[in-house]
Amino acid sequence: MSKLKTIIVDDEPLALDLLRSILGNIEEVEIISECSNGRDAIAAASSLHPDLIFLDIQMPGVNGFEVVKAMQSDTMPMVIFATAYNQFAIDAFDLHAVDYVLKPLDPERIERAVQRAVERYSLQDEDTGHKVPLIGAINEITKRLDRESGVNPSLAEELPEGIKRKLLIRDSGVVKVVPFDDIDWVDAAGDYMCVHALGETHIVRSTLRELLEKLDEKMFIRIHRSTVVNIERVASITRLQKGGSLLHLADGNSLRVSRNYREAIRSLFH
Repeated sequence: MSKLKTIIVDDEPLALDLLRSILGNIEEVEIISECSNGRDAIAAASSLHPDLIFLDIQMPGVNGFEVVKAMQSDTMPMVIFATAYNQFAIDAFDLHAVDYVLKPLDPERIERAVQRAVERYSLQDEDTGHKVPLIGAINEITKRLDRESGVNPSLAEELPEGIKRKLLIRDSGVVKVVPFDDIDWVDAAGDYMCVHALGETHIVRSTLRELLEKLDEKMFIRIHRSTVVNIERVASITRLQKGGSLLHLADGNSLRVSRNYREAIRSLFH
């Protein structure tokens, strides 16, 4: 098989050097980019389309979880987290079958993680859904943090449900009311959605169909199997050589449009 095109991400130069050195001895891996922060990781993944990302979680600014939330499900690569997190987070990773390596990094553990990725890659198809277990684990960790801090997990459900054109989101113990007009795009990952609004990403337990029933169909359109975009946020469109296109949003994000949905995009912008 061809080598796994891999991006490595860590804000600590020594950790990045060590990971590069270890992966350099694993013949199934080809490192195509190195990033020292989350924003660069998102940009590199969008432009280079890697098969695998080794992703540090605890980074300043945009952390590893936020990198995952910012990426489009339909083009999501495999992810192996590198972490010094405590046991409750590791339990969540295990529960959702999310792969990770603990710091300090161990060559044998990294080798095993890569071999699992190789096996997964050989079996994957368009329905793999790499983002689904990742978002499930992140949501589980958020809920456990809420419980530790004494937050009532049903708080959002106690608010009035009759608020129209707004989405109620409980995020780290705070209930946020997000107007639909503020939503830039939505990315579905199984029974969860990543709602991107005004520079923030919120995880919501819902299906894409349920949300689409609430959103204005003249404003929000589907551009991929799991992706919906607010057309008022689209700044430009680039056609791709292999079909489909790329939407560039006003906030700097780029979203891939699948070939199945390109006609809907073309009719809207011509």
